[in-house]
This record gives sequence, structure tokens and C-alpha cells, in this order.
Amino acid sequence: MFYGEYKHTIDRKGRIILPAKFREAAKSNFIEKFFVTRGLDKCLFMFSEEEWRSQEQKFKAMSFTHQQSRVFNRIFFSGAVEIIPDRQGRILLPQYLKDDAGIKRDVLIVGVSNRIEIWAQDEWNKFYGNSRQSFEEIAEKLMES
Repeated sequence: MFYGEYKHTIDRKGRIILPAKFREAAKSNFIEKFFVTRGLDKCLFMFSEEEWRSQEQKFKAMSFTHQQSRVFNRIFFSGAVEIIPDRQGRILLPQYLKDDAGIKRDVLIVGVSNRIEIWAQDEWNKFYGNSRQSFEEIAEKLMES
């Protein structure tokens, strides 16, 4: 549903505009509300409400008696915020999420199928630079069957 990389700049009011392709995908799939939370690899995860509920069910099923489950759920859910883009597709992220992802001005918005990732441009550049070399190796390991 969400695919591609899009560079954006936070506007003077602190808003990020969602790429037109993502706004179109949301509209055609009747998505009005998103949830944004702390992601992995120093980015933010943004889910449609339906996908959020699906992920929430998976994480709620993890046993709270396991310490790693408690830690993950606390960090993941405590950072979550419900977001409804305005008519121009702009969203306002809380400062604590921007701080967590190192977002100051330049962002990269990445479509990863069922979610959107929001990256500080420099963090994305580091991640991509470090990961691109191993892409083929990772693909080979993941695709073995």
C-alpha cells in the first residue's frame, strides 16, 4: 500500500506533509487516522488504524511475565500517538517522538508496505549506507526455503 522514498522538510509550524502517493493510498483505502510510535533503527513507525489494531493484538498476546515483552510493549505503546492528517496531508509529531528519532528539519518518509517510516535525513543516510552492502546477502538468507 505504501511504497517509495520521499524527502521533505518540516515546515515553520513543525508539520510534516505526507507524500501525495501516500495520501492517495490512504484515501483509496478509506484511511483517515494513523498511529505513530517509536520504531526500530532510530525511525518512527506510522500505521493505519487497521494495521495498528492488528499489530496491537500481536503485541498484547505476548506474555507480560517475560521481561523482554514488558520492555518492548512499554516503549512501543508509551510513545504512541493518534494522528489525523489535515486537509493538505500535514501531520504534527510530538516533540518527544522527533527527539527520539533525531528529527530536526529534513526528513525522509519511506513506504514499507503496511507501514510508513519517518526518518531524520541523516539517520536514513547512515542506515542506508550501512545496509546497502548487505542487501543481497540478507535477501539470500531470507529467501531460502
